[in-house]
Amino acid sequence: MLRDGVAGPEVLLQLRQNTGYMDDHWAAAAAGHVEAGETAYDAAHREASEEIAVKDLDLAFVTAMQRTRHADAIDERIDFFFTARTWTGEPRIVEPDKCAELRWCPLDALPDPVVPHELQVLSALRDGTTTPYSTYGF
Repeated sequence: MLRDGVAGPEVLLQLRQNTGYMDDHWAAAAAGHVEAGETAYDAAHREASEEIAVKDLDLAFVTAMQRTRHADAIDERIDFFFTARTWTGEPRIVEPDKCAELRWCPLDALPDPVVPHELQVLSALRDGTTTPYSTYGF
């Protein structure tokens, strides 16, 4: 989720906790896995509703990222990144056991640390260098 801030574009990030993956890192405010029978668009809408209580996101596709950790097959992923500048509802923490904080952050002054592959996309958004296909870890 993006909005215009006083000093430029801002992104809504969450501080992850108790998830077993990238805890104590800042990450996209709403993210998750595609469930059976869902499109990536459907999953983005569902995750936003479940995690931050917003609906009716006007999603814009940013990139499909192929990433690897060079370990098990489960570590080979393809992520779909979208932005939304309009939605219904006020973002709030719905899962306090998994999210320690929700914060609007300037794209040019992100907190540290940010989930590394997400940081790559956020940096490209900031710089205007996104591409439909991107990679991480290769």
